[in-house]
Amino acid sequence: MTVDPRARCDRARSRLVLIDLQERLLAAMPDSERDAVERHTARLVEAARKLDIPIEVSRQYPKGLGEVTASLQQALDGHGTLTDKTAFSCCAEDDLHARLTGGNQIILTGAETHICVTQTALELLDAGVTVFVVEDAVCSRDATRKRNGLERLRAAGAIITNHESVLFEWLRDAADPQFRELSQLIR
Repeated sequence: MTVDPRARCDRARSRLVLIDLQERLLAAMPDSERDAVERHTARLVEAARKLDIPIEVSRQYPKGLGEVTASLQQALDGHGTLTDKTAFSCCAEDDLHARLTGGNQIILTGAETHICVTQTALELLDAGVTVFVVEDAVCSRDATRKRNGLERLRAAGAIITNHESVLFEWLRDAADPQFRELSQLIR
């Protein structure tokens, strides 16, 4: 299936996915990258919560990599379905794979871009899912590897976007009753 590069995020079909944004893993990222990813992902989480968009959260081997970061746990505020995994792709977990496929648009954030995000996105693309990778909400320890992962995903048919584009596509119109509140997230 070829993804239409003109596709836009539709909140009625979207599912936000946070991949492995855990304390020990993010501690290995450059400070500015880590801070931006947490801030931008938290904005998307807050918007998704207010717009009733389902949220999925994966943890890669939590015994070794720890919990989801405190700032993201605060943003989630108990929302989202948590899945622990050892495979790099979220699709290796049958229950999560079932929730991520079936007509959804998947909005991916997480770490690391060139490993877990890439493997998850490629498997979802193989399943015919429209995948949006939020460039300013994914990270890798090395900028070259992040860039490589994003280039590979773009070539494979994923739509590379940013958190503000996702948020405003979810809203669609300044007349949306939640526009004023949600537009404050980016100030």
